[in-house]
Amino acid sequence: MNSAPEPALLELLRGSGAHADPLACVEDLNAEIAGRQVHGFPHSIWQQLCHMNYWMDYELRRIQGKKPAYPEHAAGSWEPDAQPAGESEWRKEVNRFVELIGEYSSLARSAPEDLHREIELTHVSEKKNSSTLSAVLWQMVAHNSYHTGQIVMLRRALGVWPPRAGGDTW
Repeated sequence: MNSAPEPALLELLRGSGAHADPLACVEDLNAEIAGRQVHGFPHSIWQQLCHMNYWMDYELRRIQGKKPAYPEHAAGSWEPDAQPAGESEWRKEVNRFVELIGEYSSLARSAPEDLHREIELTHVSEKKNSSTLSAVLWQMVAHNSYHTGQIVMLRRALGVWPPRAGGDTW
């Protein structure tokens, strides 16, 4: 087996090709913009980021062998408040996102035998999916890519695209 990490997984954790860099999409925003609701969109950027952090934290705890409680309803993984309490709360959420992406990047560099390790299921809904470490990492990449795309659309609607770090504008 190849001992090198799968390059696509590492690239997509930080955005590559058609995928926007998830960190760049939130790092340069302030709390006021992040918490702004856009007509026709159910969630603010703040809520999107909290939701991504929720699931990355959930899956990380599962990977670590802990048994996090699965939300009873989908709404349990969404922050109900549209606006962070202030700049420090927003920065804390962004910093947590940076930390989690870093932890997932480290996991993506795991040895092949570790990437094939089965992760214990904590909820019946997980039974329909592969649950190796590799599969969980790919699910997180797909989940983050989906919500990062929503953040891009919200930024466009708010007139704050592209981010300072750059992004497709065509």
